[in-house]
Amino acid sequence: MVTIANDPFQALGDLRTSSGAWKFFRLTRLEDLGLTRLTDLPYSIRILLESVLRQCDGFSITEEDVRRLAQWGGSKGRGDIEVPFKPARVILQDFTGVPALVDLAAMRSAIHRMGGQPSRVNPLIPVDLVIDHSVQVDFFGDRDAFQKNVRLEFERNRERYEFLRWGQVSFANLRVVPPAAGIIHQINLEYLARCVVTNDQGLAYPDTLVGTDSHTTMINGLGVLGWGVGGIEAEAAMLGQPMYMLAPEVVGLELVGELREGVTATDLVLTVTELLRKEGVVGKFVEFFGEAIARMPVYDRAVLANMAPEYGATMGFFPIDDQTLHYLQETGRPAELVELVERYCKEQGLFRNPGDPVPSYTKILRLDLDSVEGSVAGPKRPQDRVPVARLAQSFAEALTAPVDKRGFGLTPDAVTRQEIFRWDGKEVTLGHGSVVIAAITSCTNTSNPKLMIAAGLLAKKACEKGLTVPPYVKTSLAPGSRVVTDYLERLGLLPYLEKLGFAIVGYGCTTCIGNSGPLPEAVAEAVKRGNLVVAAVLSGNRNFEGRIHPLVKANYLASPPLVVAAALAGSVTRDLLREPIGTDPAGQPVYLKDLWPSEREIASAMAQVLTPELFQKRYQSVFEGDELWQSLAVQPSELFPWREESTYIHEPPYFDGLTPEPTPPPPIRGARVLLALGDSVTTDHISPAGTIPKDSPAGRFLIERGVPPEEFNTYGARRGNDLVMVRGTFANIRLRNYLVPDQEGGVTRYWPTGEVLSVFEAAMRYKSSGTPLVVLAGAEYGTGSSRDWAAKGTALLGIRAVLATSFERIHRSNLVGMGVLPLQFPGGQTWQGLGLTGEEVIDILEPETGLTPRCCVRVVARKSDGQTIEFSCVARIDTPVELEYYRHGGILPMVLRKLLSVP
Repeated sequence: MVTIANDPFQALGDLRTSSGAWKFFRLTRLEDLGLTRLTDLPYSIRILLESVLRQCDGFSITEEDVRRLAQWGGSKGRGDIEVPFKPARVILQDFTGVPALVDLAAMRSAIHRMGGQPSRVNPLIPVDLVIDHSVQVDFFGDRDAFQKNVRLEFERNRERYEFLRWGQVSFANLRVVPPAAGIIHQINLEYLARCVVTNDQGLAYPDTLVGTDSHTTMINGLGVLGWGVGGIEAEAAMLGQPMYMLAPEVVGLELVGELREGVTATDLVLTVTELLRKEGVVGKFVEFFGEAIARMPVYDRAVLANMAPEYGATMGFFPIDDQTLHYLQETGRPAELVELVERYCKEQGLFRNPGDPVPSYTKILRLDLDSVEGSVAGPKRPQDRVPVARLAQSFAEALTAPVDKRGFGLTPDAVTRQEIFRWDGKEVTLGHGSVVIAAITSCTNTSNPKLMIAAGLLAKKACEKGLTVPPYVKTSLAPGSRVVTDYLERLGLLPYLEKLGFAIVGYGCTTCIGNSGPLPEAVAEAVKRGNLVVAAVLSGNRNFEGRIHPLVKANYLASPPLVVAAALAGSVTRDLLREPIGTDPAGQPVYLKDLWPSEREIASAMAQVLTPELFQKRYQSVFEGDELWQSLAVQPSELFPWREESTYIHEPPYFDGLTPEPTPPPPIRGARVLLALGDSVTTDHISPAGTIPKDSPAGRFLIERGVPPEEFNTYGARRGNDLVMVRGTFANIRLRNYLVPDQEGGVTRYWPTGEVLSVFEAAMRYKSSGTPLVVLAGAEYGTGSSRDWAAKGTALLGIRAVLATSFERIHRSNLVGMGVLPLQFPGGQTWQGLGLTGEEVIDILEPETGLTPRCCVRVVARKSDGQTIEFSCVARIDTPVELEYYRHGGILPMVLRKLLSVP
């Protein structure tokens, strides 16, 4: 018997399928009551509406919440409609999942110390954690590379993996996908996602989720509502707290026409990214529609959905339709699930049929697929699309362009600089634009069999023509799931990729996240000697400065077959469309057009190998892991046994001195500027994920504790230790702090003495004197991955406020979630335009009535000569619940206090 506690709109209905009878909350009931017209609502808004209707409890979600969202109107998308969203599940990757579980373990310890029950700290909804961000490309170029990298991964991360195993057996509702299975988003797409889920109450409802990786949006290609959030928000969702958001505007992007022969889904997504970045869709949903959609398979849709963070949207959503059902069948989902998805979505008005009315979008944009051309993006940002035909010219222009115009600032006489080194007894020449990393990597493209098979076919033709890859190119193939290897092997394409050096190096997020591993020593030394601007070409979604490799300044995103082509060419200074890509053994030129596979060839290969059985076989044991994982013996316990000497897992200080009731945040008076930054400062700049330099504060900390540099691992792998991560905050080697304009890296000016110190050392000096800190920043502050440590590290450094021209969505939310005040200059103003230099002493004056969402705050900046600059900022605390987070000092203290208050 199904018992539903709350149904104020009497919306409960029945749905009978071959697998049984289900209850569901009928959206049409709201239409019957005159509250909405479903066909006017974007599909993504309909799913949000079902969520609040189903979970309306009169407390955290009220009848008024349902009524207000039902009245969503295109041009009034945001308004003041606040949506309390409770997702059906949460998905984590290990870089962000480890600190999330560390925080839960710390909450258990804190509640135990305060006399509460630790077991209350437990995920209340299903959580999946996929270990995919820890494998590095140390070994490459041969068939043994995979096993060598896996063994090294376990040696480096054994302590982290033991902690995750402890979490798996000690927390309820937590499943862990062990290492070497694939990338979180591809596993989600191919296996975890269900489109419609059911619970033990007999309810059927849409599969919705949030994830601690910004590219969680990839699942939107399957019609699943979900996006990336900070780990802090995800933890609150895991603990049953609604996520409060303002109802978004929804931009409809109409796709018409067809891609031309040889144009890929990667080329399309780079075009869409450029288009939508120029339009400005930050904080908005994008929903795709148009006659081209009915022909677009899910694996192409997933590429477009994946890069929503790059084009700035919260989501890039494709409603469920016949293509969705076909993909579910193709990937081996049970027949009863496919039936349930079709029946439920059609009953709810969530199924898109050709010819259905176009919803009332906030704004409609249009893209003709016929206009898309072969493209790459770079050399520093994913939205900077470059036609392949202009790549060489564009790179040449970037060499001498100013750094603040995304160039490299070389003088004319430095442009021709080269370095010669010896390799296997031969002289090799390296110059600007030499491709030193060519990586088929990242869920964005490895989830797409069409793209992966195209890369294999191109490699086959290159080998048959006798082409080879220059010795200085570090090549790698990191599939997003083991299914990719299966179909490449079945087609006989893997040996050709291996012959060109694209041997499998691991199953995980490698080069795209900065786990590219070291360059060969001879190559690295040549790059450093010549101060060369060398290049990486990767099939990823991120190419921000310092992310891919510390020595590689130019980074280009490209499709998998184009990555292979770039590796063969060996340089981005070669015109790939007009110049030969290489020469055959007879000395005859070979052009890219001679190697590029036809659409017919690719389709024929796909038809041979893509079967449901292929996916079913691979995923039937996905949670078991190999012998290395199974050898990790841990015991379940309520409390985690913290070890002070651990350099991987450390109890964070977020709950130190926590009182049962919150105290108001102290006023921000006499603050000093710790950093003054420009536009597009990313979470990579704030909290890098890659290499830990041995002469950095984090490196010195590890050496002091007996960790040799070869065992440093990465910042991403050390996110479970706050003592390492706070020292790595603002430590990116490419960070440009205008307080020290002649240096790059994590340094700043300590104003009391004028010394140039590391950011960490300066912050600790300020903290010892009780001086609050602020950061000045430009537009799009916090662009990039959803890194909670970019906010956690900011808070632990003693930064009380960030003043920026604009914020990226996730990072702004994370700052509030850590009790840091985001302040936005009004009307696109900049700190430079206001006359600030960073030397000022700053007072932030809240309104006499206290902070309210998006209120104006007065700022007074006093210069050393007594002159003052006064201006107003908008407090980017956007909702009443965010104000509660800030008042409590962050989300986690608020949740802990609520748990303690329950009898």
